[in-house]
Parts: sequence; structure tokens; C-alpha cells
Amino acid sequence: MNRIVGLETEYGCLISEDQAQSQADAWPVKVKNHLFRKCKVGAIDLHYRDYEEPPGNGGFLSNGGRLYLDMGHLEYSSPECLALRDLVSYDLAGDLLLNQAVHELGVHEQVSFLKNNIDHHTGATFGCHENYLMRRDAQFTPDVLASLLAFLATRQIFSGAGRVGQANPLAFDFELPDRPGQVNFQISQRADHIVNDIYQWVQFNRAIINARDEPLADYRKYRRLHLLIGDSNMSPFATALKVGSTVCVLTLLEEDLLPTHIALRDAVLATREISRDPDGKWLVEMDDGSRQDALDIQLQFLEYAHRYLAGQDEETDWILESWSFTLDAIRNKPELLIGGVDWISKRWLLTSFMEEEGLEWQDPWLQSLDLEYHNVNPEKGLFYALSPAKAIGEFNASVRNLEAMRLAPANTRARGRSLAVSQFQKRNLPYIINWDSIALESQDYLPMPDPFQTYEEEVDFFLR
Repeated sequence: MNRIVGLETEYGCLISEDQAQSQADAWPVKVKNHLFRKCKVGAIDLHYRDYEEPPGNGGFLSNGGRLYLDMGHLEYSSPECLALRDLVSYDLAGDLLLNQAVHELGVHEQVSFLKNNIDHHTGATFGCHENYLMRRDAQFTPDVLASLLAFLATRQIFSGAGRVGQANPLAFDFELPDRPGQVNFQISQRADHIVNDIYQWVQFNRAIINARDEPLADYRKYRRLHLLIGDSNMSPFATALKVGSTVCVLTLLEEDLLPTHIALRDAVLATREISRDPDGKWLVEMDDGSRQDALDIQLQFLEYAHRYLAGQDEETDWILESWSFTLDAIRNKPELLIGGVDWISKRWLLTSFMEEEGLEWQDPWLQSLDLEYHNVNPEKGLFYALSPAKAIGEFNASVRNLEAMRLAPANTRARGRSLAVSQFQKRNLPYIINWDSIALESQDYLPMPDPFQTYEEEVDFFLR
């Protein structure tokens, strides 16, 4: 991959009926406290990070990532990763940590954490944000941005997590008046909540691309592309393909090789239209007035990526091969993607259950099953009951790495941060940890502006 990438995942929390509903907001706090105080997974924040993150709200982990509370949700940020398999493993480490906590607290039958993006009860959404380090000199011209938006809007045909029903974003309802009524099942959980293509503020005006310029690295060299459009994937294969294909497209962008003739008339509307058509027509309006199939648009990006990137390294070739296989299977034999593409897997499970029980899509039982698909507890989550094809199953198993909960990637800045966390856990020091620095209050400060460096020697010297 050879690009610094990180994922941020906000988890839903589901409690059983015998638990007092007033305790629902308390469990994320209890789990966070258990992980930091009892399991010693990291160094808790001693200072305010901003007005919404007081001392004790979260902290950096031994694996170089971060766990904290964000508006009631537990959010896990992976450490910076250079290799795709590492990225998927460290994303899964968040699931493993939360599952460990609820088991050790003895509440795994009553409390569940869900790796999903919607609350069927309130209509709220919570995110899976992607972060890609890019060269500062990358040219984001209008043509380039239009092409990138076309890729991201159509990427959901293999990265969508699927959902029962629909939602209208609060105060941003742009439904067409002649739109057909009820949507039974759609491809993406986030599509209904995306109301802008590019925008800076995220809480009430979610965009495909967040425009905030916060590289968390040397701003003269780097920028950080922050994406809000993606779903949280239960399938590690889907996570790998979502990130891997995007990395290929960003490499084309940086090398001025991105196809700029692919532009949607309205990327936000196309995102919603594709999501609400699980039967695979996916015809969207292009900027020139023509209509194209989203799958054909993806094939065009794949063709460019294969032409210019094939043969560079083993990981890139795996991405290109998996991308090609997935697009072909979506069109010709989608059952091959059960366990690999989440929305296909979920739809198959729900359809089978409906046929067995004689249910309709509007039955509330299906919303419950929708949520249980995302349960990170392997003993309860419906995803874990799937039997994927051999290659997908082997990949999914290979990246589930217990060591990723406590050890940082060996080839990025996360390594140095991890060493600092380890020392701060042992010594009573007034520390401050950030993504791009560590400090001892009123004593000294170590900047770490290059995510490609490990900073092991610098951190060791600093702490000695």
C-alpha cells in the first residue's frame, strides 16, 4: 500500500430488555474505564484535548491507536498503518478490545457493541471515517474532485454494509416529491445521511469528503484526506477492498493519472440512488447528461489502476485482483461474495429468514436481525455464522490478530507513540500525548511530524 492510512470507528451499544434503559449511556463509560483502569490497555488523557474531551474521556493505546468517548459513542481510532493487512488487523483490534471488556465484566449476555452506522430507533447515524495521508502538492482541481467523488459514490456497491429501511437526514431532506415510497433494503447505511459533497463541519452537515485541513503531520509536505461516506464493515475482506481500491485511486490522483472524464451530475443524489437500488440497476446521471451503470464506472477506475499500478508490489496486485473478482461476481454470481461483501451477505441472511418465517420487510424482527449482523461478539453476531468462499474466508481469518490489541505497527510513527504510552503507564509523569507529538507538562516537547518514521530512538532519548 505504501501510504499511511487509519480508520475511526464509532460503535453502537445495545442492551438487553432486562437492563434499565437509563443505563444505556453508562455502559460505554464503564467499558472505557475497565479497559484503561483494569486491563491497562493504554494511557488515559490527563488534560483536556478540547472542550468536548475532558481529562479521563479516553486515551492512547499500547497499539498506538486511540479509544475515547465521542458524544456517547465509544470511538476507536486505529494506529497509522502502511500495509493493508495491518490496517485491517488494527481495525479489528477495536472489536476485540470491546468484546474482551464485556466478557471480563460478565455482561456479554446483556450488553453488546455493534460495528454499524445507524440507530433504527432514533434515526441517528454514527460514522466510520477513513484517513489517507497525501502529498501536499496533490492537485485537487475541479475535474479531479469530480472524478474522485464519482469513485466514492459508486464504491458502495462492494463496500456498503446494507440496512433495512431508510432515513431522511434532519433538516436536509431533499427527497424528490415523486419519489416512490418505502425502501425495504438498501446497500449503504451512510448514504441517507450524506447531504453534501465537500464540507468542513461534520456533525450536522455530513459530506462525502470532509474539507478540514488537519494533516496531523508536517503540513508543508502532507495533507490528510478525511472521508465520511464509508460504512463500518464486518467483513475484513470488504474493509480491505474499500481501503485498497481507494488507495489505488489516490495514487492515480497524485501521479496525475486519474481519469477526469468521469463526473456525476450530483454525487450526493447518486450516492442515495445507488444505495436504494439493491437489485443492481444503479443507473446514475453523468455530468454530460448521459446515464451510466455504477458498476461500469467502477470498472473504468479499475482499468486505469490496472494499467498504471499492476506489478508494483504484491499487495497492490492483490487489491487489483480482488477488485476485479468482486465486480465480476457482483454482476454475474453475487453468491460468491457471501462473507465478503456485507450488504450482499446481510440481504441473503434476511431474505432466507423471511422465507422461513413468512415475514415482510416491515416486520420489526428484521431490524433486530439487521443490528445483530453487526454484533462484534462472535458468539452472537450473525456475520460470524456465514461460510464464505475459501479465499475470502482465509483472508478474513488471517487478519484477526490478537497481538494487534497491544503491539503497534513496527514501521510507522505509532511505534514511537506506543513506547511512550508504555513508559507513561509505568511512571508518574505529567504527560500529554497527541498523534504528532508527546510532551511532559512545562518541561519538554517532542514533535513527531513524519508518520513514516518510528521515532523509537527519539522517544527513548526524550524519556531518559
